[in-house]
Amino acid sequence: MSAGEAVDPRGPRFAAIVTTVVLAVVLLTQWWPLLAAQTVVFAIGAFIGLRPAPYSILYRAFVAPRLGPASAREDAAPLRFAQTVGFVFALVGTIGFAAGVAPLAIVATAFALFAAFLNAAFDFCLGCEMFLLFKRFGPSPRAS
Repeated sequence: MSAGEAVDPRGPRFAAIVTTVVLAVVLLTQWWPLLAAQTVVFAIGAFIGLRPAPYSILYRAFVAPRLGPASAREDAAPLRFAQTVGFVFALVGTIGFAAGVAPLAIVATAFALFAAFLNAAFDFCLGCEMFLLFKRFGPSPRAS
């Protein structure tokens, strides 16, 4: 994905709903292969792009055709950053479960679930807000 690409904001919210369900099931069952699969979903969204991400494909194929065109678009960069944050927590959770360190795995998965739930229920993307804070307060590029 190129920088500045705009996406239908309903797609990431749909992805957050699916992610919330997946992570809740992981916490209830502690079935780490499902968390590993979610980690791959996060990795695709973060490092390859939102368009080829599995939940984005599901949204475009089954949900978007039933909705009208998006009235607004949003920048993909904060969303990809949010996917990166989700990837880190899901990866730590997966490693924790696989290594038998359940408390670490549960906490990491719960953090990812909390962020996904905020987006799914309240349309508040915690990772996106972190991105904007880093961009605002982080080092600015120097002019050469």
